[in-house]
Amino acid sequence: MAHEGVKHDYHLVNPSPWPFVGSVAAVVLAFGAVIYMKGLFGLPKHTWWVAALGFAGVIYTMVGWWTDVVKEAHAGDHTPAVSIGLRYGMIMFIASEVMFFVAWFWIFFEMALFHNVRTLSPVQEVASAWATWPPKGIETVEAWRLPLVNTLTLLLSGTTVTWAHHALQTGDRKNAKIGLLLTILLGVLFTSIQAYEYNEILANHLFFSPESAGGQLYGSSFFMATGFHGFHVIIGTIFLTVCLLRLIGGGFTPKQHFGFEAAAWYWHFVDVVWLFLFAFIYVIFGR
Repeated sequence: MAHEGVKHDYHLVNPSPWPFVGSVAAVVLAFGAVIYMKGLFGLPKHTWWVAALGFAGVIYTMVGWWTDVVKEAHAGDHTPAVSIGLRYGMIMFIASEVMFFVAWFWIFFEMALFHNVRTLSPVQEVASAWATWPPKGIETVEAWRLPLVNTLTLLLSGTTVTWAHHALQTGDRKNAKIGLLLTILLGVLFTSIQAYEYNEILANHLFFSPESAGGQLYGSSFFMATGFHGFHVIIGTIFLTVCLLRLIGGGFTPKQHFGFEAAAWYWHFVDVVWLFLFAFIYVIFGR
């Protein structure tokens, strides 16, 4: 009855090892991170191989699990009802990512407004704190140089991924491949520029002023916000690269290409987050 008697539009997945394997790998990765930072279970600090083993397990799980999902799509298991569920799942995932970045913005604004509060009136406190943020001794990155170039790079990548999506919808696979390849190259360019910017910051000892705790907070909040965004750009670039390989291999059709669509949604999310980072961290709170 489970196989022949029930006719419906929903896909009942086959037994899969990936939830268990992924859970074990995540636990090993978490313990490995603790061991590397603090030491645990008799292993000294800076022991790296446990975290590396956990990370390799997570990557193995991702590749295996998503390969199975692609096979399901090719087998016709992603019916309209299943596709709606996949879309809702991706929307909720991006919503959770939005709240993740809200936390980092919240930290930055909290430090900007209340890091140096005294016994003034509320209005005076906010004005005084805002005027002294970034704290004394902090030399910020010039917003209208590399950060502006990165902003233009991501905005351009948003147009190329939209071009690729439109081309795929109209059956123009050649232009879809070109647009997707350009998007990937722009993502690599963004990451390269940010790596160069980080190297300049660290080489010149910016952001971490020894004169005040506020300097430490500024540097920590800056690197956490922009660093996690850079990590998301790398993930998005890998996501788009997989889509390009599938496209080259004959995957996706004008009517069934949710994998590509999900990657495009994720990429646009990364673009929008960067616009907020550029506006608030580099421009408004820059000097």
